[in-house]
Amino acid sequence: MTTGQAGTALGCSIPTVRKLLATGVVPGVREQGRQVFPLAALQQLQARPAADLTVLGTAEVAVLRSDAPARVDEPDRDWIGFGTALNEAQLLAALSGWWRCDPARVAAGGVLPVTVAGFVVAVLTGLAEWEPDGTVGTAGRFRFPKARLVGYLTDLTAPANAATSTDPEDARLAGLLLGARLASVSGGPIAYVPTDPTTDTAAEKK
Repeated sequence: MTTGQAGTALGCSIPTVRKLLATGVVPGVREQGRQVFPLAALQQLQARPAADLTVLGTAEVAVLRSDAPARVDEPDRDWIGFGTALNEAQLLAALSGWWRCDPARVAAGGVLPVTVAGFVVAVLTGLAEWEPDGTVGTAGRFRFPKARLVGYLTDLTAPANAATSTDPEDARLAGLLLGARLASVSGGPIAYVPTDPTTDTAAEKK
């Protein structure tokens, strides 16, 4: 399948499909003058269920909408974004900040799913503490220095947690979210998604 056909099937744009392929989570991608999306992988992704956020026990959850990995020259990390070529330590550093966000709102959700093209590819917990970058106002960025990478995927077509966390609750959250579809809309990297979509629907009808 072409990236255009895959985008139509998955309900996303061609650039978003290319971003997904650049992370390395879709096996069997070939370059034949253009990227070829394996049909079997596409069918498996189409069958992925939506994440059931109602089991989280919070009103909303923050979602980190990640890009493919890119090198950065920063003192505390070499990469930003998500990619299967990064090891666990590199992924944690790449995903745990710095973002423009409401840190208390992120922490209140208790868990931070990381998505690429609307699929959960990693899960962070340990968000109770945060650090600002010193910028005043809405341009400020924050990181979560005690964040834990409790789950991540190397193959989205056969989701299996590649993280080494042994905490039962962390493992439960990763199992609930990894590989699932999780739609979100945001002008920046952090989106806020209600865990019970019927709440928003009911409010709109009033």
